[in-house]
Amino acid sequence: MDPDDEHPSRPLARTRLAPALAEAVAELSAVGIESPRVDAELLAAHVLEIPRGRLLLVDTIREDELSRFRVLVASRARRVPLQYLLGTAAFRHLELAVGDGVFVPRPETELLAGWGIERARSGDIVVDLCSGSGAIALSVAQELKTAFVYAVEKSPVALSYLRRNASGFPAVHVVAGDVTDNSLLSDLSGRVAVVLCNPPYVPDGTPVPPEVADHDPSSAVFGGPDGLDVIRPVIALAARLLKPGGHVGIEHDDVHGEAVPALLRADGRFTEVTAHRDLAGRPRFATARRT
Repeated sequence: MDPDDEHPSRPLARTRLAPALAEAVAELSAVGIESPRVDAELLAAHVLEIPRGRLLLVDTIREDELSRFRVLVASRARRVPLQYLLGTAAFRHLELAVGDGVFVPRPETELLAGWGIERARSGDIVVDLCSGSGAIALSVAQELKTAFVYAVEKSPVALSYLRRNASGFPAVHVVAGDVTDNSLLSDLSGRVAVVLCNPPYVPDGTPVPPEVADHDPSSAVFGGPDGLDVIRPVIALAARLLKPGGHVGIEHDDVHGEAVPALLRADGRFTEVTAHRDLAGRPRFATARRT
């Protein structure tokens, strides 16, 4: 069924949707977009204000909708992140508001969030460092419900998205702070059950896709010459915050599969140091338990 059938007052559609989609797929393919069909369909569904699965039921698109669709496709062809154009990013069971100036959460980070959720218990305090849009913190709050979650972020732009996303989660406390400050959250010292962190960790100078290089904030991507400038102080902060037996999980670059576990061991306050791989088999995060 065409959406116009539900709104008789709308002008009759003038253009077939299928050729418009094919044109968009070709345009996105030509510039190397990895999933041109999916991106084109998501943009069309966004313009039509319907779920992507309903596109099969739509035959035509109005001229004003077609114009908006083509503008979005052209932006995607310039490598503007798809999530920025849609205004949202999916993460586990959430739809998070995102936009220019905030890091778009990646599917790989869902593994770290899930690991933390499995280890937290009713009434626990969980801290999410470098929270960004709030993907990890809000997933913990949504799926555990009884946990008390602190989401820490220093970027003013990211904080605006974090506060917006966290507005429906009374158990989430948004904290404006720098995770390299070891006095951060001093009132929680020795009380936290789980610390999770997806920090900036890409070594400076590493080639990254245009969506990252031109749109993700560099302060949320790059972590110094070796990529560990933020991870080192985060390990010390986690050691102070965690109660005995508490857990820490830190995402890292795939070149850090040995370095981050080594840093956790060298700290001397952790045991059960474990390296984890993502679904593609790449080193992705390291975990440990506070002695």
